[in-house]
Amino acid sequence: MIQISDISFRYGLRGQQVFNHFSLQFTPGHIYGLLGKNGTGKSTLLYLVSGLLFPDSGSVSCFDTDVTLRRPEVLQDVFLVPEEFELPNLTMADYVKLNAPFYPRFDAAILSRCLADFELPANVRLGSLSMGQKKKAFMSFALATNTRLVLMDEPTNGLDIPSKSIFRSVVARHITDDRTLIISTHQVRDVEALLDHIVMIDNDGILLDRSVSDVCAAVRCESRPMGSPTDDALYMQPSLSGFDVVVPNEGEADEAPLNLELLFCCAQAKRLPDVLTHPLSHSDHNE
Repeated sequence: MIQISDISFRYGLRGQQVFNHFSLQFTPGHIYGLLGKNGTGKSTLLYLVSGLLFPDSGSVSCFDTDVTLRRPEVLQDVFLVPEEFELPNLTMADYVKLNAPFYPRFDAAILSRCLADFELPANVRLGSLSMGQKKKAFMSFALATNTRLVLMDEPTNGLDIPSKSIFRSVVARHITDDRTLIISTHQVRDVEALLDHIVMIDNDGILLDRSVSDVCAAVRCESRPMGSPTDDALYMQPSLSGFDVVVPNEGEADEAPLNLELLFCCAQAKRLPDVLTHPLSHSDHNE
């Protein structure tokens, strides 16, 4: 359980106010998509959850422990993959020798499988890699740590098209019922097939905090040709062939594909139905 309770945070005394009395929770066994415009605090939230930043007020707890205490038993169960990072000019074997001891459940077999899936040598030299290859190597190490919480900030930036597909399959294979993955991204089409819970935030707070199944039960994302009726649209935008629309789901049996870009625009416009915007209770989060 990750519990964010009534936090406020700004960068410096006169810096931007990022969060103001903000609360949210994440539960085990889910792959969360954390979405928002630039400057709404997505990356900041990951750093607050990992204990690398401290809130000005309020609290952030991970596994029932205040993350600001930096307790080893919490840190060994959290791994953050930031958007930008540097890796030392070491072989993977040396990197593992130095870093794996911090993670008691580290699994070398998972690392080997992930590297093989990403078509990287088992003992790749990290300092010689391109940005995309570094991401593959670091995400492989992240999954191999077997931490209960994995945080990824823009994980698909720098990956080519085949690697994005491999990323989805690698993550799906190694996220178990006792692990939580939070992905902060603008590249929603790269990850939307992975997600089972969506959190959208803006400067006013939470726009959406719902499971994918709840969203699909409430709304449908459709493409309609020019001239089709749109009176039922909660939100619409032009497309090459007509309009993309978000409409209430009137109980259609077939499940339309979820268009997260369109859904986000609908949420930004405050057009989502009430059933998706009321705050979740603790029991709702655990369903």
